[in-house]
Amino acid sequence: MRKKSFLCIGLDSELDKLPESVLNAEDPVFEFNRQLIDATHDLVIAYKPNTAFYEIAGAQGWRSLERTVNYIKRNYPDILVIADAKRGDIGNTSAMYARAFFETLGADAVTVAPYMGEDSVKPFLSYPEKWAIVLALTSNKGSEDFQQHYDSFQHQYYFERVLHESKEWGTEENLMYVVGANQAIKLIDIRKIVPDHFLLIPGVGAQGGSLTDVATYGMNNKCGLIVNSSRAIIFADSSKKFASVAREKAKEVREEMEFLLGQYF
Repeated sequence: MRKKSFLCIGLDSELDKLPESVLNAEDPVFEFNRQLIDATHDLVIAYKPNTAFYEIAGAQGWRSLERTVNYIKRNYPDILVIADAKRGDIGNTSAMYARAFFETLGADAVTVAPYMGEDSVKPFLSYPEKWAIVLALTSNKGSEDFQQHYDSFQHQYYFERVLHESKEWGTEENLMYVVGANQAIKLIDIRKIVPDHFLLIPGVGAQGGSLTDVATYGMNNKCGLIVNSSRAIIFADSSKKFASVAREKAKEVREEMEFLLGQYF
């Protein structure tokens, strides 16, 4: 509410797409991220590095990720850091994943796949002031394979069962859900099941999701939304001015968010 924003910028910092102006830096990925963060920090409530874009570079990529998270925590501690890692495994393995992202990396939240059930998610819910963000209904076409499969015996879609079951594992203070922006109309039914949880909504921007639809169907009395945009902001320009152009793109989204918040609050 203070920033009049519910914007998250995805730091999917693909090395092959970085501007030439950062390539001579000691750590080009971190330098790219640093300039983006400094240019947009007052417009956002969260940053979401997708770990795949760091892990592909091995140890150096993980160092870039650690430096990015540390930089945000040191300079802009009010901003949520979401590790988009989509982890989830048997209990003791998930416990190690939780330690890796919450203790070693220092992230505030991590995305989690719930397919293996409660014991694969619970370890992420044992950390005070940390968040597990469970995949509920994603934006990819493959979501039709399982998530949108209708169970005629239980009279519900699989993603609805995930919501019903998993909301009992945690609370509104440590559990969020991922819902793709292109699934906005289904937010009506999702809000009937989890009216008070925060939702992480990727897919606005390059993937074509509608911010207005997301707000119309998904906003609750606490806003309850963290809307992510990645490529449309961070790769909007490839010149030396990439950070200032990214700021302008982020500002456009933030101004739309301010308008939408004004309609509800």
